[in-house]
Amino acid sequence: MTISLFAPLDMHLHLREGAMLRLVAPFSAAQFTGAVIMPNLVPPVDNLDRLAAYEAEIRSAVASYPFMPLMTLFFRAYDAATLHALRGRIFAIKLYPEGVTTNSTGGVSDLEAIEPTLAVMEELGIPLLVHGESHGFVLDRETEFLPVYERWAQTFPRLRIVMEHITTAAALELLDRYPNLFATVTLHHLLITLDDVAGGLLQPHLFCKPIAKRPSDRDALLAAALSGHPKLMFGSDSAPHPIERKEAAFCAAGIFSAPVLLPMLVELFERHHALDRLPDFVSGNACRIHGLKPPQREVRLVEDPWTVPPRYGDVVPFAAGQTLRWRVLTD
Repeated sequence: MTISLFAPLDMHLHLREGAMLRLVAPFSAAQFTGAVIMPNLVPPVDNLDRLAAYEAEIRSAVASYPFMPLMTLFFRAYDAATLHALRGRIFAIKLYPEGVTTNSTGGVSDLEAIEPTLAVMEELGIPLLVHGESHGFVLDRETEFLPVYERWAQTFPRLRIVMEHITTAAALELLDRYPNLFATVTLHHLLITLDDVAGGLLQPHLFCKPIAKRPSDRDALLAAALSGHPKLMFGSDSAPHPIERKEAAFCAAGIFSAPVLLPMLVELFERHHALDRLPDFVSGNACRIHGLKPPQREVRLVEDPWTVPPRYGDVVPFAAGQTLRWRVLTD
């Protein structure tokens, strides 16, 4: 049995730089025709020269694939002239509250002071992507940030606001209240809960930000994805770290899921008799919401079991050692 997906997109992807980028980027380009590239590097991608150099590095790493990197800027208080000049080079701007996740030092510390920049983004049609967490108790951080989304949705009704990698039922409820709110959700947040991370021996390769939540949250997200929620887009948040950064004190947050994304999504949607909803989740919704026109490419998967390797280079993948029923056919 073979399944075809047309122009699948990953709407939230970390590729890093240098040798790590060259290792991980081909896994994404083999399965997706494009991806939204996160800018939280060191230093961050926050100017034209940095943006151009990073895009060139990505394109070189995936040169054998028809792959469209959708570039983003790290949020600063950009003025109108800067955003006018960059509008044709970027897909969106990514906002990180200061210190909430990997490489977010230098993020936004005053969420009200940035509203002039949001007004310019609204005028220019530049989407706002947000890592929406507070600095409160770890299980409550996303919920505590929801009033910020609500204020921005009301104040800037023409600004497309994407709540990135949502993890709670409460975020889903807010999504339905405002026409300019949208969301991405990851594969791992459709599958795991906090119990998988820390219910027994600590599983560092399942530790991510936002942290996995309760079964009721996981089930709400899965139900929304399987039902074809029109404002929900797939974004992997695949985030590689070398094994010495994961199996260590001060463990880095991030799950490297890129090698297994489409095989596991097909298996998940098939198990729930919802394969007909998968194309919109991995492509159709994003194209409609953002007006995207990715390369017209068919990605085919065949039912052929394979075992996920324990490592790719020095990175441990999601589902390492597990046998998956589907694999991507290579051209």
